[in-house]
Amino acid sequence: MNIYLVVTILITLSAVFAYLNQKFLRLPFVIGLFLISTVLSLIVLSSKYWLNVPLDYITGQVESLHIEKVIIDYLLGFLLFAGALHTDWKSIQKNVRAISVFAVAGVMVSTVIIAFLTYFVSHLFNVSIDFISCLLFGALISPTDPIAVLGILTKANVSKHIESTIVGESLFNDGIGVVVFLALLQSKTSGVFSVELFSTLFFQEAIGGVILGIIFGYVLHMLLKSIDHYETEILLTIAFVMSGYWVCNVLHTSGALAMVVMGLMTGNFKQNLAMSDTTQEYVHKFWELVDVILNAILFLLIGFILLIIEIEFNHLMFGLITIIIVLVSRFVVVYIPIFSASKFIGLKPRDGLILTWGGLRGGLSIALVLSLPQSEIKNVLLIITYCCVLFSIIIQGLTIQKLAKSNAV
Repeated sequence: MNIYLVVTILITLSAVFAYLNQKFLRLPFVIGLFLISTVLSLIVLSSKYWLNVPLDYITGQVESLHIEKVIIDYLLGFLLFAGALHTDWKSIQKNVRAISVFAVAGVMVSTVIIAFLTYFVSHLFNVSIDFISCLLFGALISPTDPIAVLGILTKANVSKHIESTIVGESLFNDGIGVVVFLALLQSKTSGVFSVELFSTLFFQEAIGGVILGIIFGYVLHMLLKSIDHYETEILLTIAFVMSGYWVCNVLHTSGALAMVVMGLMTGNFKQNLAMSDTTQEYVHKFWELVDVILNAILFLLIGFILLIIEIEFNHLMFGLITIIIVLVSRFVVVYIPIFSASKFIGLKPRDGLILTWGGLRGGLSIALVLSLPQSEIKNVLLIITYCCVLFSIIIQGLTIQKLAKSNAV
């Protein structure tokens, strides 16, 4: 299929699913689209038993989309910039200690916990996975996905204090998680794992991404400040997201972190000096619309992943156990700093439950596991990752609001 037809199908299905959700289901936007696309995928898969459907052709078309490239190379930069643009820096500052602990140390600790537990459980299910592959799984599933969080949590009536902590954590640990994953993947590909190589790659990606984000953000600020024409200023933001993300990839630095930093600067750094009230209104509304459209496409694509997964019973059971493993690791990562440094991070034990349950996983985890080299291990990791994401978006996403209400009583 040509690009125009692919985009047409994705936009049309997104619009139809969004309409069905708003008309009948009335679920949170991303949950509704993901649920409908998942149900459609299940219907297509089961149709081979009761209807003559060219399933192999449909599966082949889904595989040809290279969903991991669509998410990582095209959607991620726009979505992270849009999310960061609408994030209040003052709220981030108030919770910067907690965000720093969860986004950096939390991802590292969670990656290791998940890797050890996954490696142990895999032997119980006679699933052959080497330890570095378990580390890769830990790295891709540990970060709370900012796309899922921003799309669900902000509408769940969670207290602003906890909401800003989880949103801020999600924006940054997304970049950290990608960096850890890429460093581990390069180590696995080279066949040699060394702390020195891992550290070098990590700091190159992470620190480099932050520095480039600051540079891009400042240059964009100066350009926006020098004119007052909202059409041109919107074009500038688009150009900086696209070119900035590309430059980061060329320089092997984290485009995800760069877009987060640039978005935060654009939306918060002397915004009144850089943009007029009219420009601010148009810029924010434009990126809100971009966020909605791309979120719709993203969660539609995640639902269609079912069509390309080769499911085996023991792998599926293994996936259900990994849901518990991921929740346990999140619980540990959240409560260790709360109990050991409650005053330092400004969180109370009762906040831990929301932080644990509100750590949603989403499209980024799926994209990262799809980016792995083709192998039997990749299919196993894809199954267990999809189980965790499905549980996170549907179960955690639909119950976080009720949990927040009961926790506030």
